[in-house]
Amino acid sequence: MRIVLTRPRNDSERTAAALRAHGHAVLIAPLLRIETLPVKLDQRYGAVVITSGNAAAALADHPACAALTALPLYAVGKRSADAARDAGFSDIHVAGGDAGDLVRLIAEQKPDANAPLLYLAGEDRSVDLGGELAMHGIAVELAVIYRAVPQPFPAVLLAALADQAVDAVMHFSKRSAAQYVTGARQAGIAEAALGVRHLCLSAQVAAPLREAGAARVDVAKRPDESAMVALIEQAAS
Repeated sequence: MRIVLTRPRNDSERTAAALRAHGHAVLIAPLLRIETLPVKLDQRYGAVVITSGNAAAALADHPACAALTALPLYAVGKRSADAARDAGFSDIHVAGGDAGDLVRLIAEQKPDANAPLLYLAGEDRSVDLGGELAMHGIAVELAVIYRAVPQPFPAVLLAALADQAVDAVMHFSKRSAAQYVTGARQAGIAEAALGVRHLCLSAQVAAPLREAGAARVDVAKRPDESAMVALIEQAAS
């Protein structure tokens, strides 16, 4: 299949490698750019929590990186855990792929109660992780360490859609799906952009596409990359 990836470039490169290994043609057209934000991280923390690999990557050049990577880390899924390992973490606990799994994992393991957990997060968040953990008596400090900056449709994506050279677009976040809709409208190519098949990480990710009128929207069985690749194989069969 001819597949478009719209997630930030670093994430797209890794996903593209997996898809090409399955014989698919991949066009990388990032609609979000990750920007690191300055933040003070000078308190004592019991552990670090991330729901995106972008948070771990943003920590890599922070002055507190060495101290924080010595702490236990709780990652929402495998991809974010891999990014944490690349950043220098070694004591990594991996949840099943969504925020609910992550909350359950942390509540079960109950890390150091004498210090708050540090939740390294993006500016745009769909779940109140701190509030969810507070219901289990676990204190969390939120630190916004990156943001996703919207990008316009690149010329290569406009050309591919105009030439009907796209079989499917993969969407991994609600923010990127919403930007896909916005960018398509701004470029005057909404009909073609919404007319292709859309493969989404979750029902929440799919919502902006369905609201915009996309008719062919499929949702992965689980919110992880392997389930997304399985969705591609299903669509190709």
